Amino acid sequence: MKIFQVGGSVRDELLGAEPKDRDWVVVNSNPEEMVANGFKPIGKDFPVFLHPETNEEYALARTERKSGVGYKGFEFYFDSSVTLEDDLKRRDFTINSIAKDENGNIIDPFAGRLDLQNKKFKHTSPAFEEDPLRVLRFARFKAYERLHDFNLHEETEVYFEKIVASNELKDLSRERVWMETKKALENKFSNEFFKAVLDYHFTDPWFVGLKSISCDGDLPELKWADMQRINNFKLCALLPIPNSFLRIQESLNLVMDLIACENKSEKLKLLEKINVHRNYEILMHFKQYDSLEEHWSYLEKIFKLVMTIDFSVLASVEASKVSHQKQLLYYEALQESI
Repeated sequence: MKIFQVGGSVRDELLGAEPKDRDWVVVNSNPEEMVANGFKPIGKDFPVFLHPETNEEYALARTERKSGVGYKGFEFYFDSSVTLEDDLKRRDFTINSIAKDENGNIIDPFAGRLDLQNKKFKHTSPAFEEDPLRVLRFARFKAYERLHDFNLHEETEVYFEKIVASNELKDLSRERVWMETKKALENKFSNEFFKAVLDYHFTDPWFVGLKSISCDGDLPELKWADMQRINNFKLCALLPIPNSFLRIQESLNLVMDLIACENKSEKLKLLEKINVHRNYEILMHFKQYDSLEEHWSYLEKIFKLVMTIDFSVLASVEASKVSHQKQLLYYEALQESI
């Protein structure tokens, strides 16, 4: 059994960054030996194990052969004859096909360090085009602070075109597409993710509606809401957006409607929908948006006035009259400001 650190963690260390997690490949072993050494099996499609102490993932060295569509359409082969280089060759980019042994020696059979030096994303092998997920992974990598200024190698761009032409992007699971998107939103250069989607033409089918880019905000949910705003709240209807993201997106949508509204009674109805008391903390985050800068003094004044309203008096009002009485409370508090 020989163990090697592989992938993004080696890449990040070579770039001088501390990796968030580490992946490992085990050569010259088998599932029985892994279990005998205390590793816990978790892999479904191929043997992946959790280290008994660190809980880091250790995978047996493997190769793969395309047998279907999408990123799951592969058959995996693993036994003690699969070499480290065999395993590294199946990976996406050369900068992710670098390994490090237990003594700190770097194994780089595909010149990944040269591409790190030249700030290039280059495919490790022609098998790149077999996995449509790889173009989304590229877009996600572009969101990383340490990789945002890397460029796509011209030879690899040809494989991007082939993946788009194959129409296999539609065979990705909606959950996996959202996972890549969310990871991009969690990184500093989230705008680069969406720029890559546009530049390399893989908007169909998951990013239909993507026309413009704006990623203001210090939270993934805020960035997502701003992307929705700049695209008229018609972005990524097929993706399984979590409620925490939807809540902020819908709040921003209502705030934009409030700004555009010129009718006083309609403004009061919009404020009721915004539910300032419940969403006040979210609304205060909107101060970060450049798009709201010229409106912020007005919005903040309105929101703070709403927070002074005592809605507890509605507890004694008949159910059929609550909505009307609530509107009166809004009107009394805001008549001079809206």
